[in-house]
This record gives sequence, C-alpha cells and structure tokens, in this order.
Amino acid sequence: MGVVRALTPRMAGTTFRDRSIACLGALIGIGVTGLISGWAVGNMQHLPLLVAPLGASAVLLFAVPASPLAQPWSIIGGNTISALVGIAVAHLIPDKALAAAVAVALAIAVMSLLRCLHPPGGAASLLGVLGGPAAASYSFGFAFVPVALNSILLVILGLVFHRFSKHSYPHRAKVVMAQTHGTKDLAPQLRVELTEGDIDAALAEGDEPLDISRDDLHRIVRRAELSALERTASVPRCADVMSRDVLSVRADAPWSEAHRLLLAHDLRILPVVDGEGRVAGVVEMHEPDHPLGSVSEMMSDAVTALPDDSVLRLVDHLSDGRHHAVLITDGRGKLVGLVTQTDMIVALARLAVTGAARPVKT
Repeated sequence: MGVVRALTPRMAGTTFRDRSIACLGALIGIGVTGLISGWAVGNMQHLPLLVAPLGASAVLLFAVPASPLAQPWSIIGGNTISALVGIAVAHLIPDKALAAAVAVALAIAVMSLLRCLHPPGGAASLLGVLGGPAAASYSFGFAFVPVALNSILLVILGLVFHRFSKHSYPHRAKVVMAQTHGTKDLAPQLRVELTEGDIDAALAEGDEPLDISRDDLHRIVRRAELSALERTASVPRCADVMSRDVLSVRADAPWSEAHRLLLAHDLRILPVVDGEGRVAGVVEMHEPDHPLGSVSEMMSDAVTALPDDSVLRLVDHLSDGRHHAVLITDGRGKLVGLVTQTDMIVALARLAVTGAARPVKT
C-alpha cells in the first residue's frame, strides 16, 4: 500500500472544484491564445500558432496558480529566455543531441539566476534546437513570436480568469504578521510563535526543494498549530465572548450621525449595515468630521467571522495593529455581534487558565 501511495501522490489542498476550474481555465486559455496568436501571426505561414510548452504552462497556471513556478514572470520569462538559450546553443553546437542536452541544462541555470524557473522552459529550450524550419528561419525572433507572444497572452487570460475563479493570481501570500509601528520589534504574534527564521532553519535542514513559497509555508504551519490547539483544548467560540447589543449605523446615513455615536459611546469603530442589517463595512473614530459627507463615503472594509468560529481565528486580525474589532455575522451576512481586543484578552486569559488543562474528548 505504501508503494502505491508513493507512486500516486495527491497534491495537497486540491478539491474537485479546483480541478474543474483548472480544466475550464485551460480550455479558455489555450483556445483564446490560439485564436489571438493566429490573428497576430497573420501571413507568417511557417510559424505555429501555439508552441507545445504552452500546454504545460497552462497546467501550472490554471491547476496550481499559487505555485512559484506558475507566476507571470516565471511563465513569460521562463519560456522566452529558455527559447533564446536553445536558439543560441543551436547556432553554436551542430550536433543536435549534444545541443539539446546543453540547451536544457543552460536554460535551468539561466532561469534560476533570473528567478523565473518554469518547467515548460525546458521544452521551450528544446524548441530552439529541434524546432525545425520555422525556428531556424526566424532564428532569435522565434523566441518572441510565437513563444513570448503565446506566453504573454496566456498570462493575461490567466489574470482575467482567476478574478472569477477566486484564486489569488499573481499569487500573493497573506502576510503572517506585520510590524505597523515602524520599530525594530517583531510583530506581537511573532514574538511568541514561529518566526521566518524558524521556517528558514527547517527548510535548510530539509534535503528536498519544495514547490511552495516560504510565506505560504509559514501560514500553513501556523494554521496547523491553531487547529491542533483547538482540537486539544477547550477553546471559546466567538458566540461565547462577543457583545450582542451592538450599535450600528446605516450606510446611507449622514457622517454626522456616525460621528455622534462614536463620541457619545466612546467607540473606536462603528459597524455599518445596509437596509436589511447586513454588514457593509465599518467607520472609525480617527476619521475627520465631515458634516456634509455620508457614512458610505467614509467606511472601510470590515473583518468578519461566524459565531461558531474559534476566537483563536481572530488573533491575527486583532493583533495586527490595524483592526480593533471583528464583526460577527450569521450565515447571511447579518450583524449579530462584535468581538473587541478587550474581549479577546479575556478569552485568551480564560484559555490559559482553564482551557489547556482540560483537553476536549475526541
């Protein structure tokens, strides 16, 4: 059984929805790229509309858009530079077999140096050596049309497609914690939990390169730590600690009304809701008084959670130096409560005293 698992690894974090999205993305990406490339190539009949490495690029772009190997510079730079390397080697080494081997090796080296490592680049370098009459006749121009053209079009389509797929592309790892006060101290969470140095040390001790960024790895490890703590300790839920009699203001109300409530009740933030009580955003005390403005003009995005969420899931937000409260909503977005930094301190104190000493039965 262990041998079978070793030979059939499953990519972490994938779902049927993700694979379906990848298939649809590849269908649209390759199809539209071919159509546009055909129009752009025009009467250059000897040039292919699409180059074969683009298929592998599409797999990375649409199936694993968070991979460092699938980012825009990796796709465009990796394919184009590798094709240029292959063409240059073909001019210098007459023997095709030797030229092919040298081209792939040099392509890996150059892509690594330029931080655009992209596996299909190896195939693009082979195109420069073995591409036949089309590559030979257009020489270095072949690396730009169709290789670079195909790659640029595919990336543009990927950027548009992933706006609807809800995947982050270009991928930006969520910052684990940031120091917002301009001092040399580490951010609060990083003083007591894993640091980037810890992640770097663990990676240095490993003997295998990983297809994941350090920031993403850091975030995953921290999530796993939270899950383990929630599983082994009696952790309060948001519904246990939240305020329920929460003041709010309508988004279409004048700013003067929000400003009055903030001052009268000594509030740092005030939830903003729509006509049906759904969260629309928040306004804060530090906003200047604009008697002629409306609340909708002054509000910013709100951080929200559900009543059954663990309070540990709010720690990052309430210790990042920017957010002072998390709004608690029901499944339809309606405001039902609020957890402040003070509520969080009380909850964590309770957990420290009683939670870790009373593990939950599993």
